[in-house]
Amino acid sequence: MSLFFAITFGSAVLILATGLAYKMRQYWKTEAPLLIPTTPAPITGGGVILRMAREVILFESLFKSNKWIWLFGWMFHISLFLVLARHIRYFQEQPWFWVTLIQPLGKYAAYTMMLGLAGLLLRRIVVDRVRYISSPSDYLMLVMLLLIGFSGLMMQLLVRPDIIAIQGYFTGLFNFELFNLPLSTPMVIHLVMVAVLLIIFPFSKLLHAPGVFFSPTRNQADNPREKRHAPSWVSGPPGGHNGSES
Repeated sequence: MSLFFAITFGSAVLILATGLAYKMRQYWKTEAPLLIPTTPAPITGGGVILRMAREVILFESLFKSNKWIWLFGWMFHISLFLVLARHIRYFQEQPWFWVTLIQPLGKYAAYTMMLGLAGLLLRRIVVDRVRYISSPSDYLMLVMLLLIGFSGLMMQLLVRPDIIAIQGYFTGLFNFELFNLPLSTPMVIHLVMVAVLLIIFPFSKLLHAPGVFFSPTRNQADNPREKRHAPSWVSGPPGGHNGSES
């Protein structure tokens, strides 16, 4: 099983990195034919950066749209960030000081992450208009994340694993060394679900995480009078003239 998970996670990380690189290149190459920032929009590059920061960190547009969805969504995402940051210690022989510092926060964030996920899943089931537009993959992603969180909590509360052995296993993989991985039923579920999630991430709606940075409604400045926006296949000013006085 130690060898199985070594091969599985090696393959999953390779698929994740390759898939993300391909999609990022695709996003980067796809041009926006129109200037379409959602108004009111900033008119400078600095304003765009500030707006994007508010969107990524605070979910500003979702907050303005629906407070309940914002509450569950923001709770889940900020908790997920803390939980992932806490897991960095498993891949370092000597964790960074801030990773050690946030361990208690990451521990309790697992509960708020589960609460946020449960709220988002319940919304898809209860709200008619949301249920109508939901596909099976939408439910699958939420159920997988819930299984990852639940199995993690089981290891935290009931079947406590050998943290040092797990840390040695994953740090050993970076040096192409294979050590024994202490397994339990919750850990097997946890690792399998994480591996599956890594594999499908570049091909699913979860790609909205990096994709938000390429959204023209968010990353464009509202400056049509100061600067003409035109895709690469358009040359010269409107009307077919070269811009010189006749």
